[in-house]
Amino acid sequence: MDHPDKRHSEQFLQQHLEQVVSLLERLHVEESLVKRGPAAKHELIEAVFHKQEQNRIREKFARLRPADTAYILESLPLDQREIVWNAIKTDNDGQVLLEVSDAVRQTLISGMEPDELADVAKNLDTDELADLAPDLPKKTMLQILRSLNSEKRRDLNALLTYHEHQVGAYMDFGMIAIRDDLTLKAVANYIRKLGKLPNHTDKLFVVDQYNQIKGVLPLQRLLTNPPASVVAEVMVTDFVQFPADQDVDEAARAFERYDLVSAPVVDNEDKLLGRLCVASVIDFIRADTEEEILMQAGISEQEDLFSGVWKSAKNRWSWLLVNIATAFAATRIIDLFENSIVQLVALASLMPIVASTGGNTGNQTSMLIIRSLALGHITAGNVWRLIKKELTLAALNGTLLGCVVGMLVFLLYRDMALAGVMATAMFINLQVAVWVGLGIPLLRHKFGKDPAVGTSVILTFVTDAMGFFIFLGLASVFLLNRH
Repeated sequence: MDHPDKRHSEQFLQQHLEQVVSLLERLHVEESLVKRGPAAKHELIEAVFHKQEQNRIREKFARLRPADTAYILESLPLDQREIVWNAIKTDNDGQVLLEVSDAVRQTLISGMEPDELADVAKNLDTDELADLAPDLPKKTMLQILRSLNSEKRRDLNALLTYHEHQVGAYMDFGMIAIRDDLTLKAVANYIRKLGKLPNHTDKLFVVDQYNQIKGVLPLQRLLTNPPASVVAEVMVTDFVQFPADQDVDEAARAFERYDLVSAPVVDNEDKLLGRLCVASVIDFIRADTEEEILMQAGISEQEDLFSGVWKSAKNRWSWLLVNIATAFAATRIIDLFENSIVQLVALASLMPIVASTGGNTGNQTSMLIIRSLALGHITAGNVWRLIKKELTLAALNGTLLGCVVGMLVFLLYRDMALAGVMATAMFINLQVAVWVGLGIPLLRHKFGKDPAVGTSVILTFVTDAMGFFIFLGLASVFLLNRH
C-alpha cells in the first residue's frame, strides 16, 4: 500500500479517494454479476462475496489515520459511504466518528445498533465521549454511562453540564498534576513510571493539598534545571489559566496570542478541573468558522454534502424565502416611481449602480466589524471612534466615487442635471450603507446574537431599497420638472 506523502497530504488523500471509488465501482459490477448467476447456492455465493468485499475495503483503509478515513467518508455518496462504514466501523474505535462532520456522523450513527455504539464508546476517553454524546440516542447514552466506572462517569457528567461555547466543554483530563515540594528528580521518576505522557503535554500543573493551582512546570525547565532543584524554585507562577465557564472564543484568542499548547482549566476557587489543549482549540475554530460561513449563506451546518434532495431543499427554503421577500419589498420602491422611469428611461439603467455600490460598501464595513468583534478588538471605549472613522471614510469614498460616476454619466448622456443626481445619490447611499454595515452587527452583538447571521440579507435589502428610493426620488424632484 502507498504511504502518505507528508509534503502532499491533500494529493495523497485525493488519490486514495479515487482508488476507493474505483474499488467500490468494481465491487458493484461484481455483485451484479453474482446476482445474475444460477439460483442454486445463490445465498452462499452472495455471502462469500460480501465477506470478500468487506475484506478488500478494510484492507484499503487499514493503514489510514482516522482523520484521513473521515475525509474519504465525507467525500462519498450515501450508498457508498454505508458500504465502506459497514466494512471498517469495527476497526476504528470511534475515532472516525469524532473526526467526521456532525451531519455525516449522524448518518453513520443512524445505521449502527445500540450494542455497536456501546462497544465503540468503550475505547474513547471521557472528553471524546462528551463530544459524541449529543449525537447518540438517549438509550445508548444511558447504556454507556452504566458501563463506565464511577470516576469516568463523574468526569463525563461534569463535561456534559457545560454549554458548547464554554471552555469546560472542550477540556480533557489528560494532565499531570504535581506538588511544589517535590524535586525535579522525583518528578522525572514519576513521569518515567507513567510510561508515556498525555498528548500535547508541554507542562505539568503544580497544585497544593486542596488541588488549587499554584503554577506550571514547563518540560523545558524540568529537563534543563538541576535534578536536585525543588519544583517551587523553578515553576512558572505567571501563567495563563481559564475558568471552566469562560467563553471558548476568548480562550482561542489567548492561545493564539500567547502561543499556548495547553493551559489549566479551573473552577471559581482556582481548583484544577482539567486542561485545554491546542488541538481542541483548533477543532473549535474550524467548526465555528465553517458554521459561520454556512449560516451566512443560509445553509445549516447539519446538511450533509450528499444528503437527499428533499432534505436539502427543506433546509434552504426558509433562507431563500427571506431573500425573495426582501427582494419583493425592494422592488416596491421602484413601483412608486414608475412614471419617472417611463419619462426618463436612463434611470432604469443607472439605478442598479447606486444600489450595488452601496451594497458593496456596506459589506466591506460589516465584514470589518464582524471580524473585529470576533477578535475582541471593539470595546465600549473605542466603538465611537470606529464609527466616526468609518463615516469619514464613507464621506470620502462617496465624494470621490460620486464625482467619478457623475463624470461618466455626463459623458454618456450629456446631461449635467442627471450626472448631479447620480453623484448625489451615490454619496447619500454610501452613508446609509455604512450606517447599516456598522449598526446591524454591533446591535446583534450587543443583544448576544451572532453578528454574522442575517447581516448580509438585511444589508442587501436596505442598500437596494434606499439606493432605489434616493436615486429615483432625487430624479423625480430635480429632473422631471424640466420636461
